[in-house]
Amino acid sequence: MQKEKVISFIRSLFKTDTFIPLHAPYFGGNEKQYLNACIDSTYVSSVGQFVNTFENSMSEYTGAKHTVAVVNGTSAIHTALKIVGVQEGDEVITQALTFVATANAISYCNAKPVFIDVDKDTMGLSPVALEAFLNEYTVVKNGVCINTLTNKRIKACLPMHTFGFPCRIIEICKICDTFGIPVIEDAAEALGSELNGKKLGTFGTMGVFSFNGNKIITAGGGGALVTNNTMYAEKAKHLTTTGKKEHPYEFFHDELAYNYRMPNINAALLCAQLEQLDGFLANKRILAQSYDQFFNELGIKVRTESDESKVNYWLICLELKDREERDHYLKFLNENQIMTRPIWQLMYKLPMYKDCFRDQQKNAQFLEDRIINIPSSYRKNG
Repeated sequence: MQKEKVISFIRSLFKTDTFIPLHAPYFGGNEKQYLNACIDSTYVSSVGQFVNTFENSMSEYTGAKHTVAVVNGTSAIHTALKIVGVQEGDEVITQALTFVATANAISYCNAKPVFIDVDKDTMGLSPVALEAFLNEYTVVKNGVCINTLTNKRIKACLPMHTFGFPCRIIEICKICDTFGIPVIEDAAEALGSELNGKKLGTFGTMGVFSFNGNKIITAGGGGALVTNNTMYAEKAKHLTTTGKKEHPYEFFHDELAYNYRMPNINAALLCAQLEQLDGFLANKRILAQSYDQFFNELGIKVRTESDESKVNYWLICLELKDREERDHYLKFLNENQIMTRPIWQLMYKLPMYKDCFRDQQKNAQFLEDRIINIPSSYRKNG
């Protein structure tokens, strides 16, 4: 009986008897107009006015001084890590409960992730676990944090705002500052979320965002790096545009760099999407409230925001009582064409990261056993 009730309720929210995706994009603004303008301009690649417009609009929205648009969130993380000096053999502190791109970007620098546990309530990096690790296993020599277990430099900390819920980023930044570790916020899922009235992605040295097809706003792909550090912004622009020195016609590249530039045609889509973001957020907040009321009556917890935070509800999360109930929900909802996904497998369970350092990961395992995402799309008539 409960199965049928859940299926009927979700279908009533999305007003369809057909397949319900987890998070579909919605193009209801100026997307076609801006795309046509981009095509008519013939500047559809990495140069064009929409890239500049998007970067300015993103800075205005987040409150960051600078935005650099790139091809995806992974490239934004990779670039940020390079800027703070992560090199081969270094280590970067992050969480095992994350999408694989977080750890992959560290590996692209030929560095190794160090996996520290998360908090149960935020699903993001735990400052208590972070401080415990740093106090027990590291020393600071000449301003550089050294892992005494490996004798490697810890060059950055990369916390992630899971599903748009803020981690305890203020505490994390304070701890890392004591140890001389720059903080890069993986805010790939957190555009529009706030902590104490401040947008996520703007607490650390740099913040990164993703505009993949399933994100709250999208250009089919795309990413961005934001920072208040002008030197870092200039370096990011240089690194992501193949290290080319400005010149009217000569090609001179002064360092090994990357072709991570966002095409103007993608930026055109993003300009239109960003214009609608406030409406998307309001729409999804109503959806989250509807889910919370319904599942509360069934004794099932919907993850909701804390008093000091404002969450974008990118993907709405159910917390089930154990792994058996989790698997039960995943099976019957997906079998009934309602797309539902588990949280990610913990990174150290993947073959390429099985030998990385990790602490006990009790909270991360608790969440892996219980959290699922349910359909969270913008509803046109919602």
